Amino acid sequence: MPVQESHASSPATADNGGENQDEAWVWAQIKAEARRDAESEPALASYLYSTVISHSSLARSISFHLGNKLCSSTLLSTLLYDLFLNTFSSDPSLRSATVADLRAARCRDPACMSFSQCLLNYKGFLALQAHRVAHKLWVQNRKPIAFALHSRVSDVFSVDIHPAARIGKGVLLDHATGLVIGETAVVGNNVSILHHVTLGGTGKAGGDRHPKIGDGVLIGAGATILGNVRIGEGAKIGSGTVVLIEVPPWTTAVGNPARLVGGKEQPTVHEDVPGESMDHTSFISQWSDYII
Repeated sequence: MPVQESHASSPATADNGGENQDEAWVWAQIKAEARRDAESEPALASYLYSTVISHSSLARSISFHLGNKLCSSTLLSTLLYDLFLNTFSSDPSLRSATVADLRAARCRDPACMSFSQCLLNYKGFLALQAHRVAHKLWVQNRKPIAFALHSRVSDVFSVDIHPAARIGKGVLLDHATGLVIGETAVVGNNVSILHHVTLGGTGKAGGDRHPKIGDGVLIGAGATILGNVRIGEGAKIGSGTVVLIEVPPWTTAVGNPARLVGGKEQPTVHEDVPGESMDHTSFISQWSDYII
């Protein structure tokens, strides 16, 4: 079962001070986990020391790790480290989003054994953090370097997120291979997206042409959502579903083309937030083809 952290086990995050405490708490957990793993696996000690233990903050650790992951013969790791660190250090909201993404993986993915495992090994998490920096650079009109990061993320992680796409906090990109998110797409908070998902356009026309994903949405593996359509808060998109229509809040869409489980006038309502509960099977007894 995924870990469920109580409010007593970590600081509150109601204000900026709470967010700083939460970041410090998560970072302390990561360093403790890295020290533990270095002791139990001496072959990893040097790697864990250079990537986690030697650093004074989460921002420095993730900047170092991403710099080494995304560097090339002409895009040096030291340059990338400075770029990532300057961006994370200057924007507390980016660090807050990183902490929320770490928590999302730790709490929702039963295969995630520790925060450090996510930080070091989860390419969906790493691709998302690199995108957050690329998006910040895009907003600053530093588009060439934003595109360079986008290209490296696509090459290294097989995750293609346009730098202009806007993504909320507490997002889980589970496995993440083959994920495509287009330029004008918007993804809300506490969303979970599996591998081979496409949030794309429907043609070559420009403008606002990509999906808008509400808070708490769960999107199954291989799903395709095309066009400037809205997926309402708490909706579920089943595996392999092709969505060309708007999906109301708390509604399940399945099939190709998508149909709404329960009907558009009286949609089925979920008891839990799908993006957080990761409940893929609520309606499998009613709809035998609803398999994420």
